[in-house]
Amino acid sequence: MVIIIRERATLQQVEEMLQTLRVYIKIAVDLEKGILAGGGEQHAECEAFLLKDGSKQKDIWGADWLPFTQEIAYESIINIRPSQNNRSMIIQNPAIRERVKQITVELIGGHEPEFK
Repeated sequence: MVIIIRERATLQQVEEMLQTLRVYIKIAVDLEKGILAGGGEQHAECEAFLLKDGSKQKDIWGADWLPFTQEIAYESIINIRPSQNNRSMIIQNPAIRERVKQITVELIGGHEPEFK
Protein backbone atom coordinates (compact mmCIF):
# COMPACT_ATOMS: atom_id res chain seq x y z
CA MET A 1 0.00 0.00 0.00
CA VAL A 2 1.48 3.36 -1.05
CA ILE A 3 0.61 6.35 1.12
CA ILE A 4 1.57 9.99 0.63
CA ILE A 5 2.76 11.47 3.91
CA ARG A 6 2.47 15.26 4.25
CA GLU A 7 2.48 15.52 8.04
CA ARG A 8 3.93 13.33 10.77
CA ALA A 9 2.76 9.77 10.07
CA THR A 10 0.88 7.74 12.62
CA LEU A 11 2.17 4.36 13.74
CA GLN A 12 -0.77 2.81 11.85
CA GLN A 13 0.34 4.49 8.60
CA VAL A 14 3.90 3.22 9.08
CA GLU A 15 2.59 -0.29 9.69
CA GLU A 16 0.41 -0.05 6.56
CA MET A 17 3.45 0.96 4.48
CA LEU A 18 5.33 -2.02 5.94
CA GLN A 19 2.68 -4.52 4.82
CA THR A 20 4.34 -5.19 1.45
CA LEU A 21 7.99 -5.76 2.37
CA ARG A 22 7.59 -6.28 6.15
CA VAL A 23 11.05 -5.11 7.31
CA TYR A 24 11.60 -1.94 5.30
CA ILE A 25 9.63 0.65 3.36
CA LYS A 26 10.35 1.82 -0.18
CA ILE A 27 10.04 5.61 -0.21
CA ALA A 28 10.17 8.43 -2.73
CA VAL A 29 10.84 11.85 -1.23
CA ASP A 30 9.90 15.18 -2.83
CA LEU A 31 12.65 17.55 -1.68
CA GLU A 32 10.81 20.66 -2.83
CA LYS A 33 7.46 19.93 -1.15
CA GLY A 34 8.95 18.18 1.90
CA ILE A 35 6.65 15.16 1.53
CA LEU A 36 7.13 11.48 0.79
CA ALA A 37 5.27 8.50 -0.57
CA GLY A 38 5.98 5.14 1.02
CA GLY A 39 4.98 1.51 0.61
CA GLY A 40 4.66 -0.75 -2.38
CA GLU A 41 7.18 -3.04 -4.01
CA GLN A 42 9.13 -0.49 -6.05
CA HIS A 43 10.32 3.07 -5.64
CA ALA A 44 8.73 3.80 -9.02
CA GLU A 45 5.28 3.13 -7.51
CA CYS A 46 5.94 5.76 -4.84
CA GLU A 47 7.34 8.14 -7.45
CA ALA A 48 4.19 7.68 -9.58
CA PHE A 49 1.96 8.63 -6.63
CA LEU A 50 3.96 11.83 -6.10
CA LEU A 51 3.92 12.69 -9.81
CA LYS A 52 0.15 12.20 -9.93
CA ASP A 53 -0.05 14.49 -6.88
CA GLY A 54 1.77 17.26 -8.75
CA SER A 55 5.42 16.71 -7.78
CA LYS A 56 8.16 17.29 -10.35
CA GLN A 57 10.34 14.32 -11.25
CA LYS A 58 13.57 16.30 -10.73
CA ASP A 59 12.59 16.83 -7.06
CA ILE A 60 11.88 13.14 -6.26
CA TRP A 61 14.57 10.81 -4.88
CA GLY A 62 14.24 7.18 -3.86
CA ALA A 63 15.43 5.44 -0.70
CA ASP A 64 14.54 2.68 1.74
CA TRP A 65 13.48 3.35 5.34
CA LEU A 66 14.29 0.67 7.90
CA PRO A 67 12.00 1.53 10.83
CA PHE A 68 13.37 -1.14 13.15
CA THR A 69 16.88 0.36 13.04
CA GLN A 70 15.85 3.92 12.02
CA GLU A 71 18.27 3.81 9.07
CA ILE A 72 18.06 4.93 5.45
CA ALA A 73 19.53 3.24 2.37
CA TYR A 74 19.91 5.84 -0.38
CA GLU A 75 19.71 3.42 -3.30
CA SER A 76 17.06 3.24 -6.01
CA ILE A 77 16.93 2.91 -9.75
CA ILE A 78 14.91 6.14 -9.91
CA ASN A 79 18.03 7.96 -8.67
CA ILE A 80 19.95 7.36 -11.91
CA ARG A 81 19.92 10.89 -13.35
CA PRO A 82 22.79 11.85 -15.62
CA SER A 83 21.12 15.24 -16.20
CA GLN A 84 21.42 15.91 -12.44
CA ASN A 85 24.96 14.49 -12.17
CA ASN A 86 23.79 11.32 -10.43
CA ARG A 87 24.96 8.38 -12.54
CA SER A 88 24.42 5.78 -9.84
CA MET A 89 21.47 4.21 -8.07
CA ILE A 90 22.94 5.66 -4.86
CA ILE A 91 22.28 9.34 -4.16
CA GLN A 92 25.75 10.81 -4.59
CA ASN A 93 25.19 14.40 -3.49
CA PRO A 94 25.59 14.70 0.32
CA ALA A 95 23.18 17.66 0.45
CA ILE A 96 20.44 15.66 -1.29
CA ARG A 97 21.06 12.66 1.02
CA GLU A 98 20.81 14.96 4.05
CA ARG A 99 17.53 16.49 2.83
CA VAL A 100 16.07 13.01 2.14
CA LYS A 101 17.09 12.00 5.66
CA GLN A 102 15.66 15.16 7.23
CA ILE A 103 12.26 14.76 5.55
CA THR A 104 12.11 11.02 6.24
CA VAL A 105 12.99 11.28 9.92
CA GLU A 106 10.59 14.19 10.39
CA LEU A 107 7.66 12.40 8.71
CA ILE A 108 8.08 8.71 9.57
CA GLY A 109 11.05 8.41 11.91
CA GLY A 110 10.86 7.41 15.54
CA HIS A 111 8.02 4.92 15.19
CA GLU A 112 8.74 1.42 16.48
CA PRO A 113 6.26 -0.85 14.70
CA GLU A 114 5.53 -4.30 16.00
CA PHE A 115 7.31 -7.00 14.04
CA LYS A 116 4.57 -9.08 12.43
